[in-house]
Amino acid sequence: MPPMKASYGLVPSPLGELLLLVDGEGWLCGMYMTEQKHRPALAAELRRDDGAVADARAQLAAYFARELRSFDLPLRPSGSPFQREVWQALREIPFGTTVTYGTIARRIGQPTASRAVGLANGRNPIGIIVPCHRVVGANGSLVGYGGGLERKRWLLQHEGVLLT
Repeated sequence: MPPMKASYGLVPSPLGELLLLVDGEGWLCGMYMTEQKHRPALAAELRRDDGAVADARAQLAAYFARELRSFDLPLRPSGSPFQREVWQALREIPFGTTVTYGTIARRIGQPTASRAVGLANGRNPIGIIVPCHRVVGANGSLVGYGGGLERKRWLLQHEGVLLT
């Protein structure tokens, strides 16, 4: 069987249509909302293949139906070693909870790197699945979300987080 080509799929959601990017080996490498900061343009060589994102589509549907709290998908986000370390730490934040940028900085052994964690968080290419929406400001305020603060608020309320 010939190797897969990189592809994309579109998935409906309560937050609008989601664009999912899959690499040539079937790993999810991107998930973007419409009008999201840092959303890449689709490369000309990408082809639409909704079948390539079937597992992600099913898990996202279960998440939005409140039937799934943790995703189990093969992920391959592209970023620096520091960014990938932050994104891995994000995956460890439980459903329905929030942490601060400082907490993530301490968890990765760089307690003075809150700002850098915030920048890496903002560049997360696989939002929702890698739950950057669960990171809040030091005082618990909603800050910085590439998909917009209204979407961040919606996701946290969907997960049962009480916002002050």
